[in-house]
Amino acid sequence: MTKPIVILGIFVADTAYRADRMPKMGETILGRTFALGPGGKGSNQSVAAAMAGGTTHIITRLGKDDFAAIARSTWGKAGVLPEVTEDAESYTGAAFIFLEEATGNNAIIVSPGAAARITPGDLDARADLIRGASIFVTQLEQPIPAARRGLEIARAAGVRTILNPAPAAELDDAFLSLCDFATPNESEAETLTGLPVTSVAEAEKAADALLARGVGAVVVTLGGNGALYRDRTKVVHVPVISAGPVVETTGAGDAFNGGFAVALSEGRDVVDAVRFGCATAGISVTRPGTAPSMPSRAEIDALLVRG
Repeated sequence: MTKPIVILGIFVADTAYRADRMPKMGETILGRTFALGPGGKGSNQSVAAAMAGGTTHIITRLGKDDFAAIARSTWGKAGVLPEVTEDAESYTGAAFIFLEEATGNNAIIVSPGAAARITPGDLDARADLIRGASIFVTQLEQPIPAARRGLEIARAAGVRTILNPAPAAELDDAFLSLCDFATPNESEAETLTGLPVTSVAEAEKAADALLARGVGAVVVTLGGNGALYRDRTKVVHVPVISAGPVVETTGAGDAFNGGFAVALSEGRDVVDAVRFGCATAGISVTRPGTAPSMPSRAEIDALLVRG
């Protein structure tokens, strides 16, 4: 039996506004659509992993409010197993998402609420769960000390670790050395390394810089250019796996990370795992939303067969 995937991260309620452009300061414009739905990188990645066939737990904090009910409903439908600390003194997080009508590109503000109060103690309380996992995944939307503690527990137990360094933050080499895999996008790779990332060749240079700081292996996600895998012995560019016209890219990175974690947990070769992640993301961008865009295992397998 495959060991579970444990993901530390946040849930936020996404409030998504689609308009022709972003308003200027002091200006009001009319939007084209509005949607309220589930979000937060950790939650989205958990949904992606569960939908892709992984037994998936999420460690997080929620308030006691209507947005928390959205979280639990979302996880229930996808099969995610919640490891939640309820925090009545705070609120369940929320996000403002601007979507550009012509391109589907996005700009986001996240207010984590209760999830901003996740502590290393929350990870210690679930240490046995982490030690029994196949993969531990974290991002940087919750406090970094909590992410560090989760990585420490996982690494000490021989559990493979994935850091999705989003949003990008200053990280010391000791933190990076706890990460078997780092999965930045172009802008995050640039922030972490100070190197421009506008091409596959530049992504390789940024990956090399992260390897030099202690990361085990790097996957730079490149949007329409797929993903670049780099470790100390090889470099492989995995092209995008298209499933149709792009509708919205908001959940693509989370789809990739969830799919990548599942494939690794099943013992796939790492380059095959990157392809699996690319296929998961390739389907997600053909649909609106974040968690609601995550594909089923059958859809991912079908795309890989024909793609």
